[in-house]
Amino acid sequence: MLLPRVTNAAQEQWIQQWANTLGGDLYALSTKYSGALLLQKKFKDVEPVIKIEEVDGNELVQTFAEEMERMLGRKMKSVKRLAEAAEDADLYHTYNETLEFDYYNSVMVNTMDEDGNYAELGGEFVLEENEHFNKLPVNTSLSDIQVPTNVYNKDPDILNGVYMSEALNTVFISNFRKDPTLTWQYFGSSTGFFRLYPGIRWTPDENGVITFDCRNRNWYIQAATSPKDIVIVVDISGSMKGLRLTIAKHTITTILNTLGENDFVNVIAYNDYVHYVEPCFKGTLVQADLDNREHFKVLVDELHAKGQGKVKKAMKESFRILNEATTAGKGSLCNQAIMLITDGAMEDFQQVFEDYNWPERRVRVFTYLIGRELTFADNVKWIACNNKGYYTHISTLADVQENVMEYLHVLSRPMVINHDHDIIWTEAYMDSVLFNTQAQSLLLMTTVAMPVFSKKNETRSHGILLGVVGSDVPLRELMKLAPRYKLGVHGYAFLNTNNGYILAHPDLRPLYKEGKKLKPKPNYNSVDLSEVEWEDTDETLRTAMVKGETGSLSMDVRATVDKGKRVMFLKNDYFYTTINDTPFSLGMVLTRGHGEYIFMGNVSVEEGLHDLQHPDVTLANEWTYCETDIDPQHRKLTQLQAVLRYLSGKDPDLECDEELLQEVLFDAVVTAPMEAYWTAILLNEASMDEGIEAAFLGTRAGLMRITRYVNNENRVARKFLTPADTENIFTMDHFPLWYRRAAEHTPGSFLYYISKEDSRDVYRDYEYDYSASPRPEDLEQEYEDGI
Repeated sequence: MLLPRVTNAAQEQWIQQWANTLGGDLYALSTKYSGALLLQKKFKDVEPVIKIEEVDGNELVQTFAEEMERMLGRKMKSVKRLAEAAEDADLYHTYNETLEFDYYNSVMVNTMDEDGNYAELGGEFVLEENEHFNKLPVNTSLSDIQVPTNVYNKDPDILNGVYMSEALNTVFISNFRKDPTLTWQYFGSSTGFFRLYPGIRWTPDENGVITFDCRNRNWYIQAATSPKDIVIVVDISGSMKGLRLTIAKHTITTILNTLGENDFVNVIAYNDYVHYVEPCFKGTLVQADLDNREHFKVLVDELHAKGQGKVKKAMKESFRILNEATTAGKGSLCNQAIMLITDGAMEDFQQVFEDYNWPERRVRVFTYLIGRELTFADNVKWIACNNKGYYTHISTLADVQENVMEYLHVLSRPMVINHDHDIIWTEAYMDSVLFNTQAQSLLLMTTVAMPVFSKKNETRSHGILLGVVGSDVPLRELMKLAPRYKLGVHGYAFLNTNNGYILAHPDLRPLYKEGKKLKPKPNYNSVDLSEVEWEDTDETLRTAMVKGETGSLSMDVRATVDKGKRVMFLKNDYFYTTINDTPFSLGMVLTRGHGEYIFMGNVSVEEGLHDLQHPDVTLANEWTYCETDIDPQHRKLTQLQAVLRYLSGKDPDLECDEELLQEVLFDAVVTAPMEAYWTAILLNEASMDEGIEAAFLGTRAGLMRITRYVNNENRVARKFLTPADTENIFTMDHFPLWYRRAAEHTPGSFLYYISKEDSRDVYRDYEYDYSASPRPEDLEQEYEDGI
């Protein structure tokens, strides 16, 4: 029997019919359970009371910048108070060689021996979990002391410093009362101890060692010294073989670790000839950012010793590099130094310094004599002493860390003698080294720090640096001052430094997953703005922000969502300005369309308050409707609880965002009929279709209404719209995924998200013509009749 042949046209017609049928069924199902048409009608009804305002990007970015300036200004004032208190405490403290003093050592607190007695330098130290400090157990009444493993915790210098700095406890507490948004405050001493407030119990690493030394931290080094140009010169002659070369390499690595993005560096090796470890950097200085420092370390590790050491040629080349940088106005334009690492200098080298550095001695020369042999110690010492430097003898690997750090004290002397209390701000960094605790402590921070000097008359001319005081500022808290709700669905704000590096940006992903642990990427804090805002091909935006300019520009961009699986084509307007008294600039993005306008509806507080208390209502808990972090009694409140207490008059002292509250009250009133609509569907179980789990809506004010059509046991999408599902709820960093995609979708259509069991998510977009759908008034009539 022959079957009739089906033409291509007939096949296409059948497929079109199937598609239309499937589309119609999907649309009817989505319309019924979502209540979209009812919501559309309710917004239509309130059109007369809606006021649409155009967002002024230039004005808004200035407002945000001024608020950030005020916030950062409060941190600077706190640090200044700490510096003044530390200097006064030292002024009135008399050094006592035989001082005996028990203090709270952060490693020993609450530690007992087998007999139940507290360990020496331990004692009972009350620790309570605190929401404000990442839920860490802390003591907000006292600070405590951390001492590195290689420093004796009862050394007279340590005991005198700890005793003297006890005066900071009252200032720590006073600062925290004046500015409850403060986080960690601390004093890092030049002798090695670290006073931290609030006090914590310090956790050693897996080997039981405390490797943290405050003097090695970027905030300490930047505050203790001015920006600097450094040329590291290392001897790789035959006599440097074996352990000597190993020590020399470790010395170079340690010096590189003391540099930051405001410093400039190059590394030269010499034997019979002068070798640049990186030929591409010949004759110049490069910024000492993380990438360049790590690159130098790799190249230094590959050095081999052979030949004779001709230090004169290497010194000439070093002076030439530094002089050319000064002449060309490049580099740090501040301190300049040469670090000479050798096991001895035999040739006649004096003429080099006479020709290139005397009589001004503008370039300091620091010398590091490697090995146990002291035959040429006088020559190496002469070089340092006659060029305003410092001589160090390093015979073992253990000597490297302490001896390298000495150069920082020498470079800081002019600042100390002149009492230049420069405040510095660091690049973004994570506190994972400081607090070896849970992953939530991996927060991006910036530190504000200030040097502390001796004011005693008998030592003032010697330029004694007592240490550095500082305070951490979580960038997340700073970015809360540029809230997403004011920037629209796709809008965002970002910060970068005057070196072009990102401080905060929604597309900066500083962590990667290794097994179950989150770890920082190697160059997480040296990501250039041009690497993220890559449509800025001419670097117009980057250049303007590095220079601290104010202005705006527009760009066509491709924005990715859903972890890069989807892309949206947007027209973005960029606005930027500097944050005064800091090295930071603020950028802000508004997207054409949804980012250009904001609408406000006028409803009464009583009406809105009633509708906010419906059980299906939630608010974006990461948004700041009301400030709950100022008063400790408010810290356990959710944002919805805080809003309800404020609006009901139960807690009028709460600081709340009146504009955002007005928006959310309006949204609550307009969307209130949805609860009854969804409840009516639930009550009519006979008409329920299989597989419908939930209905939900979200508004620009961060309000969500959710109803569950099935119980927890029968739900397939168990994580959807839960706190674990951050992609699909309102967070500080983004609007929900479905909200962002739907905002750019064709009006009159639903967006379908199909979740596969293998966790790979696929989107399917479907458009449907509203002309074939029920009229809103018909749907409302069905709703009133109980569906």
